[in-house]
Amino acid sequence: MSTLFAFLHHLCAFTLVSAVAIEFVLIRAELTFSSARRLQVTDLVLGLAAGALLVIGLLRVFFFEKGPDYYWHSHAFLTKFSLFIIVGLLSIIPTMEFLSWRGALKAGQVPVMAANKRKRVTAVIHAELAAIVIILLCAAIMARGGWVTTGQAMTQLPAPAF
Repeated sequence: MSTLFAFLHHLCAFTLVSAVAIEFVLIRAELTFSSARRLQVTDLVLGLAAGALLVIGLLRVFFFEKGPDYYWHSHAFLTKFSLFIIVGLLSIIPTMEFLSWRGALKAGQVPVMAANKRKRVTAVIHAELAAIVIILLCAAIMARGGWVTTGQAMTQLPAPAF
């Protein structure tokens, strides 16, 4: 089961990263009816992947890996988890914008996006991408057992043999 949940966790993570990258490309181009629709669908995929990633990740923490005591003492995990939550909250900004387009798209019109809103949405997507880089760094540190405190000593686990 541990392998299955690790696979599902990685699948959701790669789906999330792909969706953010697609949003990054689409938001920088001219907004058309088609690109607006794609942004809405991509944002839905992003939200579903993020929700599944959170649930699967927490299941791994509590049931399939080292256990919650280990993870709650891992600075890398806490950083990674905190960034994930922050990015999730920030992603509400583009989601609300994309959802506000429903009426225009239903009427067959290209949504109008004010310059300041586009700038804000683009900044959030840039922040999401930057946070993903830091999350990946934390995942690599975790894989090597770094940044874990147990009581007063730092614990360094041996690197897995791949």
